Amino acid sequence: MKKFSLALLFVSFASIAQDNGKSCDILQKINSLIQREHYNPKPIDDSLSVYVFETLLGDLDENKNIFLKAEYDYLSKYKYKLDDYLKAGDCSFFDDFTSTYKKALERSKTAVEKIRNEKFDYNSNDTIRFTKKGYPFYVKLEDVEKVYIKRLKYDILEDISKSSKNLDSLQQHFATMEKPSREKIFDMALCKINSRLESKESIEKEIRNDFYNVFCNYFDPHSSYFSYDTKSSFLSGLSTDNLSLGIYVTLNEKEEIIVEEIVPGGPASQNEIIEKGDQIIKVATEKGDEFVVSCNSLETIGEIVFSDSNKKVTLTFRKKNSNQYTVTLEKKVMKAEDHAVFSFVIEKENTRLGYINIPSFYTDFDNNSVQGTTDDVAREIFKLKKENIDGIVIDLQNNGGGSMEEAIRLSGIFIDSGPISVLADNKKNLKILKDTNRGMIYNGPLLLLVNGNSASASEFFASVLQDYNRAMLLGSTTLGKATMQEIVPVDKKQEDFVKLTIEKFYRVTGNSHQMTGVVPDVKIPTLYDGIISRENSFKTALKNDKIQVKTRFTPYSKDVLGKLIPLSQSRVDSNAYFKEIKEVNVEVDTIFKSQKAPILMNFVSVFNNVHDIDVVFEQVKKLSETPSDFTIKNIPFIEEVIKTDEFQKSINDYRIKNLKVNAYVSEALNVIGDYKKLFEDLKN
Repeated sequence: MKKFSLALLFVSFASIAQDNGKSCDILQKINSLIQREHYNPKPIDDSLSVYVFETLLGDLDENKNIFLKAEYDYLSKYKYKLDDYLKAGDCSFFDDFTSTYKKALERSKTAVEKIRNEKFDYNSNDTIRFTKKGYPFYVKLEDVEKVYIKRLKYDILEDISKSSKNLDSLQQHFATMEKPSREKIFDMALCKINSRLESKESIEKEIRNDFYNVFCNYFDPHSSYFSYDTKSSFLSGLSTDNLSLGIYVTLNEKEEIIVEEIVPGGPASQNEIIEKGDQIIKVATEKGDEFVVSCNSLETIGEIVFSDSNKKVTLTFRKKNSNQYTVTLEKKVMKAEDHAVFSFVIEKENTRLGYINIPSFYTDFDNNSVQGTTDDVAREIFKLKKENIDGIVIDLQNNGGGSMEEAIRLSGIFIDSGPISVLADNKKNLKILKDTNRGMIYNGPLLLLVNGNSASASEFFASVLQDYNRAMLLGSTTLGKATMQEIVPVDKKQEDFVKLTIEKFYRVTGNSHQMTGVVPDVKIPTLYDGIISRENSFKTALKNDKIQVKTRFTPYSKDVLGKLIPLSQSRVDSNAYFKEIKEVNVEVDTIFKSQKAPILMNFVSVFNNVHDIDVVFEQVKKLSETPSDFTIKNIPFIEEVIKTDEFQKSINDYRIKNLKVNAYVSEALNVIGDYKKLFEDLKN
């Protein structure tokens, strides 16, 4: 990594003024675009100034241990005046933010380096507090080292505690384990600080880009700033073809990158040492450039791991037992097999259910073809109809959305014709979206599975079929996003973009599920449901409202659903498995939402704090791995394919394994069984 150039500290005033002028020009163009096109533009006033100020400082110093209280107070002169500066075209405030942040980082670096060789007392009566609530900047200059000693000491104790569940063994080997853990924690702390000081993009540019993004977020949580590269990555994520290492990752509470899933048949799956739960700690390109995860931005790491560039990547992983290993993987084109629609036939007793999973709403932006989610679903339905099925269930659980165009098209293939939604823009113009193609490709019993991670396009689709009484919805309330975004260039140069919320969509009833989510007809408990970040958790989310619609629509009869829904809900409410999920969720909510008491800074206290959730998560694991009592069968076409295609076979096996523990599909089978019995009774 390059050394920090002192030349950056001696940039000419002319250059600074030029950068500030350009920044204000971009901001004013962004604001002009937002005021003109955003669904609900807000005035540039003190409210914006306070939001941007507090959010920006919170992003720069999330743990409130870099800035001094005095520095926060100094910068607070801008708290109510950023709007005035922007209106005047004066962005000189960036200099104060940048210089103050650099000074704070350099002070932190000096403090960490100074205490690195100090001996820590791991049996003190000192305490550390972790709060769920926001707290002010509090650090005084004379307390900087004390704050870092406490933070680093806790991190060392936590690191050792996580390596095993055996307290006696860890206590016995504590002295031996403390040294390498201490080295790792200090290296990570310094690495994070140095990566900011030595940022390739420069601190000035990072603060400016963060400011642009926070500025956009003020208008709503889904409006954001994009550079050209970010925009390209965003669009490729909605496409059907891209290079991939074949892994999904997640961030834990410490922003460590953890392997969440390994895509069957992908490059990572060919190397059996990689497992779910492994932590990515370092990545390297073909050129040999190495990037330590804890020292670089997530955008930098993401660009290497997930973009179509850097086709061969070397990754260093750490297992839960702290063992490290390195593998080199070559990305390959995976036709979104992990994201594409797929189907099975599910049987139980005399009921045959067609199961279709839609992981996301994708389309082919690059080739401008009509290939997409709707076409793939249609193909699966035609195959399933040949299998003498009694009904179809479409699984939208964890479907975060994607292409709204595909959601609109998909809605149309399940209703005969008519209006499906109403779009409203910032001028209160209403545009009625209609399905103009008469007929539907499937008119039998239809069920949808949804949960709190079903968002945007998947919510749109579910709400249309619910309003038409065309499908019965089972699961938990969806995320609650009923807005549409478009990526718009800030100017003709097309170097800066804004993903802008331009429209809000309403149901054909005039209601909206913005903030409230789509409420299923049958409510089924879902693991972690209480801690999912839904739309109503965002400060700047657009509010829920209702409009008067002139359009008329003719829903299908609800006579059958009216009988099926109470039968299903009664069965779910009395089901022992779902009752256990409810009980576990109460414990999970307590862990994540309750304020913990201060923790003593000794090993036993930290160990107990780290492992007090072990029992609950063992229960979660047991519930999530409980198999259902139905049979899963491939359609004949897939059965033939997997005989000769090892890649497709591995994907198919993976899908069956996941489907087998999907208890919500079991209830879907029960509903179709009720449906069959209902019609048999009517015949008799």
